[in-house]
Amino acid sequence: MHNPKTKNIDEYISLQSEDSVEGLEKLRQIIRSVAPEATELISYHMPAFKYQGMLVGFAAWKNHYDFYPWNSSTVNEFKEDLKGYDTTKGAIQFPKDKPLPVTLIKKIVKARMKQNIEKEQNKKATKK
Repeated sequence: MHNPKTKNIDEYISLQSEDSVEGLEKLRQIIRSVAPEATELISYHMPAFKYQGMLVGFAAWKNHYDFYPWNSSTVNEFKEDLKGYDTTKGAIQFPKDKPLPVTLIKKIVKARMKQNIEKEQNKKATKK
């Protein structure tokens, strides 16, 4: 359930079906383990993390979790690693009936952090 009035990730998770809660908490934990200094927020009515710009987001659906790297190039960059998962230009679907791919999620979060750092450095260099 995606409630437009959800204020934070804890509230979002509390509103989800029982079969989604554990996976959502796990996704949050995985992201936090790689980006402990990232800020949690709700964006587009779903949990998200900000680290020098939007980092990643996630959501629960009936049969899967969507993982959003917040740009289309990341899904393409990891297309070999993502074989076996349904993807769109900006989202990756992790089926609820399979374990979350912890190592892959960590790799994607680290790649997004690097992209955001480089983007910020380029902005600063352009302003000089």
